[in-house]
Amino acid sequence: MQKIISGIQQVGIGIPNVHEAWAWYLKNFNMDIPVFDDAGWAELMLPYTGGKPQERQAVLALNMKGGGGFEIWQYKSRTPEEAKFEIQLGDLGIFALKIKTEDIEATYEKFKHDNISILGKIETDPLGKKFFFVKDPYENIFQMTENSDWFLDNKASTGGAEGVIIGITDMEKSMDFYSELLGYDKVLFDTNGKIDVFSSLPGGSNSFRRVLLTHSEPRKGPFSKLFGASTIELVQVTDRNAEKIFKDRFWGDLGFIHLCFDIGGMNTFREQCKAAGHEFTVDSRRPNGEELEVFDMGEASGDFAYIEDPDGTLIELVEAHRIPLVKKLGWNLDLSKRDRAKALPNWMVKMLSFKRVKEVKA
Repeated sequence: MQKIISGIQQVGIGIPNVHEAWAWYLKNFNMDIPVFDDAGWAELMLPYTGGKPQERQAVLALNMKGGGGFEIWQYKSRTPEEAKFEIQLGDLGIFALKIKTEDIEATYEKFKHDNISILGKIETDPLGKKFFFVKDPYENIFQMTENSDWFLDNKASTGGAEGVIIGITDMEKSMDFYSELLGYDKVLFDTNGKIDVFSSLPGGSNSFRRVLLTHSEPRKGPFSKLFGASTIELVQVTDRNAEKIFKDRFWGDLGFIHLCFDIGGMNTFREQCKAAGHEFTVDSRRPNGEELEVFDMGEASGDFAYIEDPDGTLIELVEAHRIPLVKKLGWNLDLSKRDRAKALPNWMVKMLSFKRVKEVKA
Protein backbone atom coordinates (compact mmCIF):
# COMPACT_ATOMS: atom_id res chain seq x y z
CA MET A 1 0.00 0.00 0.00
CA GLN A 2 1.20 3.51 -0.74
CA LYS A 3 2.12 5.89 2.08
CA ILE A 4 -0.80 8.12 3.09
CA ILE A 5 -0.84 10.91 5.71
CA SER A 6 -4.33 12.13 6.64
CA GLY A 7 -3.05 14.77 9.05
CA ILE A 8 -2.37 15.33 12.72
CA GLN A 9 -4.72 12.93 14.48
CA GLN A 10 -3.87 14.09 18.00
CA VAL A 11 -1.25 15.39 20.38
CA GLY A 12 -0.72 13.34 23.53
CA ILE A 13 -0.92 15.20 26.85
CA GLY A 14 0.23 13.58 30.08
CA ILE A 15 -1.80 14.91 32.99
CA PRO A 16 -2.52 13.98 36.65
CA ASN A 17 -6.30 13.49 36.32
CA VAL A 18 -7.67 12.44 32.93
CA HIS A 19 -11.33 13.36 33.36
CA GLU A 20 -10.63 16.60 35.22
CA ALA A 21 -8.38 17.66 32.34
CA TRP A 22 -10.87 16.54 29.70
CA ALA A 23 -13.57 18.62 31.41
CA TRP A 24 -11.30 21.68 31.15
CA TYR A 25 -10.42 21.01 27.50
CA LEU A 26 -14.08 20.46 26.64
CA LYS A 27 -15.14 23.74 28.26
CA ASN A 28 -12.36 25.88 26.84
CA PHE A 29 -11.24 24.17 23.61
CA ASN A 30 -14.52 22.42 22.66
CA MET A 31 -12.98 18.93 22.75
CA ASP A 32 -16.38 17.27 23.08
CA ILE A 33 -16.20 14.17 20.82
CA PRO A 34 -14.72 11.12 22.60
CA VAL A 35 -13.41 8.58 20.08
CA PHE A 36 -12.45 6.34 23.00
CA ASP A 37 -12.25 6.48 26.78
CA ASP A 38 -10.20 3.46 27.73
CA ALA A 39 -8.52 2.04 30.82
CA GLY A 40 -5.84 -0.62 30.50
CA TRP A 41 -2.14 -1.28 30.33
CA ALA A 42 0.49 0.32 28.09
CA GLU A 43 2.21 -2.98 27.30
CA LEU A 44 4.13 -2.10 24.14
CA MET A 45 5.75 1.20 25.19
CA LEU A 46 8.46 -0.50 27.25
CA PRO A 47 11.36 1.56 25.81
CA TYR A 48 9.70 4.63 27.31
CA THR A 49 8.00 3.29 30.47
CA GLY A 50 10.88 1.93 32.52
CA GLY A 51 10.98 -1.44 30.77
CA LYS A 52 7.67 -2.69 32.17
CA PRO A 53 3.95 -2.28 31.36
CA GLN A 54 2.17 0.61 33.06
CA GLU A 55 -1.51 0.94 33.88
CA ARG A 56 -3.16 3.97 32.31
CA GLN A 57 -6.39 5.76 31.43
CA ALA A 58 -6.65 7.57 28.10
CA VAL A 59 -9.28 9.63 26.29
CA LEU A 60 -9.05 10.63 22.63
CA ALA A 61 -11.22 13.73 22.18
CA LEU A 62 -11.92 15.64 18.96
CA ASN A 63 -13.45 18.98 17.98
CA MET A 64 -15.77 18.69 14.96
CA LYS A 65 -15.04 22.25 13.87
CA GLY A 66 -11.79 20.86 12.51
CA GLY A 67 -8.21 20.08 13.45
CA GLY A 68 -6.46 17.33 15.36
CA GLY A 69 -7.54 16.00 18.73
CA PHE A 70 -6.07 15.52 22.19
CA GLU A 71 -5.07 12.15 23.62
CA ILE A 72 -5.45 12.91 27.31
CA TRP A 73 -3.31 10.40 29.16
CA GLN A 74 -2.91 9.48 32.84
CA TYR A 75 -0.79 6.92 34.63
CA LYS A 76 -2.75 4.78 37.10
CA SER A 77 0.10 2.53 38.30
CA ARG A 78 2.44 5.38 39.25
CA THR A 79 2.34 9.09 39.99
CA PRO A 80 3.18 11.04 36.81
CA GLU A 81 6.27 13.21 37.22
CA GLU A 82 6.78 16.82 36.23
CA ALA A 83 10.04 18.15 34.79
CA LYS A 84 12.69 18.87 37.42
CA PHE A 85 13.49 22.21 35.78
CA GLU A 86 11.52 25.05 34.21
CA ILE A 87 10.82 24.10 30.60
CA GLN A 88 11.92 26.93 28.31
CA LEU A 89 11.32 27.73 24.66
CA GLY A 90 13.88 25.81 22.62
CA ASP A 91 14.12 22.87 25.01
CA LEU A 92 13.98 19.59 23.13
CA GLY A 93 10.50 18.22 22.55
CA ILE A 94 7.01 19.59 22.11
CA PHE A 95 6.91 23.01 23.80
CA ALA A 96 3.44 24.15 22.76
CA LEU A 97 0.34 22.93 20.94
CA LYS A 98 -1.19 25.20 18.29
CA ILE A 99 -5.01 25.51 18.33
CA LYS A 100 -7.10 27.00 15.54
CA THR A 101 -9.51 29.83 16.23
CA GLU A 102 -11.80 31.68 13.86
CA ASP A 103 -11.84 35.06 15.65
CA ILE A 104 -8.61 35.67 17.55
CA GLU A 105 -9.80 38.85 19.27
CA ALA A 106 -13.07 37.28 20.42
CA THR A 107 -11.23 34.21 21.72
CA TYR A 108 -8.75 36.41 23.58
CA GLU A 109 -11.57 38.37 25.24
CA LYS A 110 -13.45 35.17 26.12
CA PHE A 111 -10.39 33.63 27.76
CA LYS A 112 -9.69 36.89 29.57
CA HIS A 113 -13.26 36.94 30.89
CA ASP A 114 -12.98 33.28 31.96
CA ASN A 115 -9.74 33.98 33.87
CA ILE A 116 -7.66 31.62 31.76
CA SER A 117 -3.93 32.23 32.14
CA ILE A 118 -2.95 34.32 29.10
CA LEU A 119 0.73 34.85 28.35
CA GLY A 120 1.27 38.31 26.87
CA LYS A 121 -0.99 39.82 24.24
CA ILE A 122 -2.13 39.17 20.68
CA GLU A 123 0.94 39.11 18.42
CA THR A 124 1.58 38.74 14.69
CA ASP A 125 3.94 36.27 12.99
CA PRO A 126 6.05 36.98 9.86
CA LEU A 127 3.10 35.95 7.66
CA GLY A 128 0.82 38.52 9.28
CA LYS A 129 -1.10 35.77 11.12
CA LYS A 130 -2.31 36.69 14.62
CA PHE A 131 -1.80 34.52 17.68
CA PHE A 132 -1.50 34.50 21.47
CA PHE A 133 -0.42 32.02 24.14
CA VAL A 134 -2.31 30.55 27.10
CA LYS A 135 -1.58 27.99 29.82
CA ASP A 136 -3.89 25.27 31.06
CA PRO A 137 -4.14 24.40 34.79
CA TYR A 138 -1.28 21.89 34.33
CA GLU A 139 1.28 24.42 32.99
CA ASN A 140 0.94 23.22 29.37
CA ILE A 141 1.27 26.06 26.84
CA PHE A 142 -1.10 26.47 23.88
CA GLN A 143 -0.75 28.88 20.98
CA MET A 144 -4.09 30.13 19.72
CA THR A 145 -3.73 30.83 15.98
CA GLU A 146 -6.22 32.52 13.66
CA ASN A 147 -7.44 30.19 10.93
CA SER A 148 -10.12 29.93 8.25
CA ASP A 149 -9.76 26.21 7.42
CA TRP A 150 -12.79 24.46 8.95
CA PHE A 151 -14.62 21.18 8.57
CA LEU A 152 -17.85 22.36 10.22
CA ASP A 153 -18.95 25.97 10.43
CA ASN A 154 -20.39 25.75 13.93
CA LYS A 155 -20.53 28.12 16.88
CA ALA A 156 -17.47 26.73 18.66
CA SER A 157 -14.97 29.45 19.54
CA THR A 158 -11.99 27.24 18.75
CA GLY A 159 -11.14 24.26 16.60
CA GLY A 160 -8.64 21.50 17.26
CA ALA A 161 -4.90 21.13 16.92
CA GLU A 162 -3.28 22.91 13.98
CA GLY A 163 0.30 21.96 14.82
CA VAL A 164 3.03 22.16 17.43
CA ILE A 165 6.14 24.10 18.39
CA ILE A 166 9.10 21.73 18.76
CA GLY A 167 12.52 22.50 20.21
CA ILE A 168 15.44 21.08 18.21
CA THR A 169 19.25 21.26 18.05
CA ASP A 170 20.06 21.07 14.33
CA MET A 171 17.66 22.89 12.00
CA GLU A 172 18.78 21.21 8.79
CA LYS A 173 18.54 17.70 10.21
CA SER A 174 15.09 18.39 11.66
CA MET A 175 13.81 20.00 8.48
CA ASP A 176 14.98 16.96 6.50
CA PHE A 177 13.24 14.59 8.94
CA TYR A 178 9.87 16.36 8.91
CA SER A 179 10.01 16.90 5.14
CA GLU A 180 11.14 13.44 4.06
CA LEU A 181 9.08 11.30 6.43
CA LEU A 182 6.04 13.46 7.24
CA GLY A 183 5.62 15.68 4.17
CA TYR A 184 6.39 19.10 5.73
CA ASP A 185 8.34 20.21 2.69
CA LYS A 186 7.31 23.87 2.43
CA VAL A 187 9.01 26.65 4.41
CA LEU A 188 6.59 29.44 5.34
CA PHE A 189 9.19 31.53 7.12
CA ASP A 190 12.76 31.24 8.47
CA THR A 191 13.96 33.87 10.96
CA ASN A 192 16.96 34.38 13.25
CA GLY A 193 17.78 36.38 16.38
CA LYS A 194 15.76 37.84 19.22
CA ILE A 195 12.02 37.31 18.69
CA ASP A 196 9.96 39.93 20.51
CA VAL A 197 6.69 38.02 20.17
CA PHE A 198 8.16 35.24 22.33
CA SER A 199 9.05 37.56 25.22
CA SER A 200 6.10 36.39 27.38
CA LEU A 201 7.22 32.75 27.23
CA PRO A 202 9.65 30.99 29.57
CA GLY A 203 13.04 31.41 27.93
CA GLY A 204 11.52 33.64 25.26
CA SER A 205 14.17 36.37 25.63
CA ASN A 206 16.90 34.14 24.19
CA SER A 207 18.01 34.12 20.55
CA PHE A 208 16.54 31.57 18.16
CA ARG A 209 16.36 30.25 14.66
CA ARG A 210 12.66 29.75 13.99
CA VAL A 211 11.26 27.90 10.96
CA LEU A 212 7.58 27.29 10.18
CA LEU A 213 6.87 24.29 7.93
CA THR A 214 3.75 23.07 6.19
CA HIS A 215 2.97 20.50 3.50
CA SER A 216 2.85 21.61 -0.14
CA GLU A 217 0.47 18.79 -1.06
CA PRO A 218 -3.02 18.56 0.48
CA ARG A 219 -3.36 15.69 2.92
CA LYS A 220 -5.19 12.59 1.75
CA GLY A 221 -7.04 9.85 3.53
CA PRO A 222 -10.29 9.14 5.39
CA PHE A 223 -10.23 12.00 7.90
CA SER A 224 -8.11 14.50 5.96
CA LYS A 225 -10.99 17.00 5.67
CA LEU A 226 -11.58 16.95 9.42
CA PHE A 227 -7.91 17.24 10.39
CA GLY A 228 -7.15 19.88 7.74
CA ALA A 229 -3.81 21.49 6.91
CA SER A 230 -1.19 21.68 9.65
CA THR A 231 2.16 23.25 10.53
CA ILE A 232 5.29 22.33 12.45
CA GLU A 233 7.24 25.20 14.00
CA LEU A 234 10.86 24.26 14.70
CA VAL A 235 12.68 26.42 17.25
CA GLN A 236 16.43 26.19 17.85
CA VAL A 237 17.83 28.26 20.73
CA THR A 238 21.23 29.63 19.74
CA ASP A 239 22.61 31.23 22.93
CA ARG A 240 22.13 28.52 25.57
CA ASN A 241 22.22 24.74 25.84
CA ALA A 242 18.79 23.16 25.45
CA GLU A 243 17.52 20.48 27.86
CA LYS A 244 15.45 17.46 26.89
CA ILE A 245 11.90 18.15 28.11
CA PHE A 246 11.47 14.50 29.14
CA LYS A 247 14.96 14.07 30.57
CA ASP A 248 14.92 11.33 33.25
CA ARG A 249 11.14 10.90 32.87
CA PHE A 250 8.75 8.44 31.22
CA TRP A 251 6.56 8.89 28.18
CA GLY A 252 3.16 9.60 29.73
CA ASP A 253 4.55 11.86 32.44
CA LEU A 254 3.29 15.43 32.63
CA GLY A 255 3.42 17.49 29.44
CA PHE A 256 3.10 16.95 25.69
CA ILE A 257 4.15 13.33 25.22
CA HIS A 258 3.89 12.77 21.46
CA LEU A 259 2.70 14.08 18.10
CA CYS A 260 0.43 11.58 16.33
CA PHE A 261 -0.36 11.27 12.62
CA ASP A 262 -3.27 9.37 11.08
CA ILE A 263 -1.72 7.32 8.28
CA GLY A 264 -2.21 4.55 5.74
CA GLY A 265 0.44 2.15 4.51
CA MET A 266 2.13 1.19 7.78
CA ASN A 267 4.39 -1.34 6.04
CA THR A 268 5.58 1.33 3.60
CA PHE A 269 6.26 3.70 6.49
CA ARG A 270 8.18 0.97 8.31
CA GLU A 271 10.56 0.45 5.41
CA GLN A 272 10.98 4.16 4.63
CA CYS A 273 11.71 5.06 8.25
CA LYS A 274 14.24 2.24 8.52
CA ALA A 275 16.00 3.39 5.33
CA ALA A 276 16.13 6.96 6.66
CA GLY A 277 17.76 5.87 9.92
CA HIS A 278 14.62 6.38 12.03
CA GLU A 279 13.53 2.78 12.57
CA PHE A 280 10.34 2.13 14.54
CA THR A 281 11.13 2.04 18.27
CA VAL A 282 7.66 0.67 19.08
CA ASP A 283 5.58 -1.38 16.64
CA SER A 284 2.20 -2.85 17.56
CA ARG A 285 2.46 -5.35 14.70
CA ARG A 286 5.98 -6.63 15.32
CA PRO A 287 7.12 -6.46 18.92
CA ASN A 288 10.22 -8.71 19.10
CA GLY A 289 9.54 -9.78 15.51
CA GLU A 290 6.22 -11.44 16.29
CA GLU A 291 3.02 -10.78 14.37
CA LEU A 292 0.05 -9.73 16.52
CA GLU A 293 -3.61 -9.15 15.95
CA VAL A 294 -4.77 -5.59 15.35
CA PHE A 295 -4.32 -3.50 18.50
CA ASP A 296 -7.52 -2.51 20.36
CA MET A 297 -8.02 0.78 22.20
CA GLY A 298 -11.42 0.48 23.79
CA GLU A 299 -13.96 0.29 20.93
CA ALA A 300 -11.43 1.53 18.36
CA SER A 301 -8.71 -0.61 16.80
CA GLY A 302 -5.77 -0.37 14.44
CA ASP A 303 -1.99 -0.48 14.25
CA PHE A 304 0.43 2.01 15.77
CA ALA A 305 4.14 2.67 15.81
CA TYR A 306 6.58 5.24 17.17
CA ILE A 307 9.64 6.88 15.71
CA GLU A 308 11.92 9.56 17.14
CA ASP A 309 12.88 12.82 15.47
CA PRO A 310 16.62 13.71 15.49
CA ASP A 311 16.33 15.01 19.08
CA GLY A 312 14.19 12.18 20.44
CA THR A 313 10.74 13.81 20.20
CA LEU A 314 8.23 10.98 19.87
CA ILE A 315 6.14 10.76 16.70
CA GLU A 316 3.26 8.28 16.71
CA LEU A 317 1.87 6.77 13.51
CA VAL A 318 -1.64 5.30 13.70
CA GLU A 319 -3.35 3.28 10.98
CA ALA A 320 -6.95 3.00 12.19
CA HIS A 321 -8.97 -0.07 11.28
CA ARG A 322 -12.21 0.33 13.21
CA ILE A 323 -13.80 3.54 14.52
CA PRO A 324 -17.04 3.45 16.56
CA LEU A 325 -19.64 5.89 15.20
CA VAL A 326 -22.99 5.34 16.93
CA LYS A 327 -22.58 2.98 19.88
CA LYS A 328 -26.31 2.58 20.61
CA LEU A 329 -26.90 1.31 17.08
CA GLY A 330 -23.72 -0.70 16.89
CA TRP A 331 -22.44 1.34 13.94
CA ASN A 332 -18.70 1.07 13.37
CA LEU A 333 -16.59 2.35 10.52
CA ASP A 334 -14.37 -0.37 9.02
CA LEU A 335 -11.48 1.45 7.36
CA SER A 336 -9.60 -1.74 6.47
CA LYS A 337 -11.94 -2.25 3.50
CA ARG A 338 -11.67 1.32 2.12
CA ASP A 339 -9.27 3.11 -0.18
CA ARG A 340 -6.91 4.85 2.26
CA ALA A 341 -6.17 7.63 -0.20
CA LYS A 342 -9.79 8.80 -0.40
CA ALA A 343 -11.47 11.15 2.05
CA LEU A 344 -14.62 9.83 3.66
CA PRO A 345 -17.88 11.55 2.65
CA ASN A 346 -18.61 14.50 4.92
CA TRP A 347 -21.88 12.97 6.12
CA MET A 348 -20.02 9.90 7.36
CA VAL A 349 -17.42 11.90 9.31
CA LYS A 350 -20.20 14.06 10.75
CA MET A 351 -21.68 10.93 12.32
CA LEU A 352 -18.99 11.29 14.98
CA SER A 353 -21.14 14.17 16.24
CA PHE A 354 -23.53 11.59 17.71
CA LYS A 355 -20.81 10.92 20.30
CA ARG A 356 -20.75 14.54 21.52
CA VAL A 357 -20.85 15.06 25.28
CA LYS A 358 -21.92 18.29 26.99
CA GLU A 359 -19.95 17.81 30.17
CA VAL A 360 -17.45 15.49 31.82
CA LYS A 361 -17.57 14.48 35.45
CA ALA A 362 -14.08 14.90 36.88
